[in-house]
Amino acid sequence: MAERETSIQIEIPEGFAGDRLDRALAALAPHLSRERLKSLLKAGAVSSSTGPERQPSRKVRAGERFVLAVPQPVPDKAQPQDIPLAIAFEDDHLIVVDKPAGLVVHPAAGNPDGTLVNALLHHCGGSLSGIGGVTRPGIVHRIDKDTSGLLVAAKTAHAHMGLAAQFAAHSVGRRYFAAVRGRPSPPSGRVEGNIGRSPKNRKKMAVLEDGRGKPAVTHYETVDIFEEAALVRCRLETGRTHQVRVHMAAKGNPLLGDPLYGGRGGKGVTRLLSQLGFRRQALHAASLQFLHPETQENLSFESPLPGDMQELVAALSRS
Repeated sequence: MAERETSIQIEIPEGFAGDRLDRALAALAPHLSRERLKSLLKAGAVSSSTGPERQPSRKVRAGERFVLAVPQPVPDKAQPQDIPLAIAFEDDHLIVVDKPAGLVVHPAAGNPDGTLVNALLHHCGGSLSGIGGVTRPGIVHRIDKDTSGLLVAAKTAHAHMGLAAQFAAHSVGRRYFAAVRGRPSPPSGRVEGNIGRSPKNRKKMAVLEDGRGKPAVTHYETVDIFEEAALVRCRLETGRTHQVRVHMAAKGNPLLGDPLYGGRGGKGVTRLLSQLGFRRQALHAASLQFLHPETQENLSFESPLPGDMQELVAALSRS
């Protein structure tokens, strides 16, 4: 039986004229990874009015139209698993979940199952958008394993495209609560700096200069102040890997408990984290706002601090 496909149509805007085909497609279909696009081109799954396109470097013209035949996920790559989900919203097009800390979003090396994707496949009965590929069906964005909070997944290709376009345009509202080392100075402000893979440690991201990395902007405000720490609210203007963690660390206020970016804090905070058994970055995706890709309704969701962060904040206020 032939593999089911999702057909994605892309028209090249004026501003992309003269760009390489692979770069233009990557910018206009941000929900598809660069490697995914390369494999589609190689397989002849990208076509124009003249037929299949296989040359990533060929220049595109304004108004030119391309059709991407994206295979649906292979069923045996990610299996449904009965993992409890906290659901904030669900309809026929999308689902918003409140992810607990410790749950990986999608299967990858070292985490082949037991992920949010496995849970969604079980809950949704296979009705997830396949645009994300065999290991990431329905996934439009992600939050780190040890970050808790709100995340939206798509059930249909149209919803996936609409949500991905909003994330690419930075029009999705995302706010996080973070407990950080020290007291941010000034107490509120803006952190701006390109983020990319650290040249010193490939497991880390870093603020990079000389035009490297991707532009990133984080707005923060101090909500509460403690002896050696503070609770801050961060609003993402962009959404890069580890963005809040990297930007606050670069500012000198790394997240408490963060094993990668130096959030152990002073002796008092270190002792407190140990006493509480708090072993993750103190970061929670507390709010999410976007336009419903089908109804165009403005949706807004809030998630309270999870128990472990409430306990941490209460202990910090007493210390």
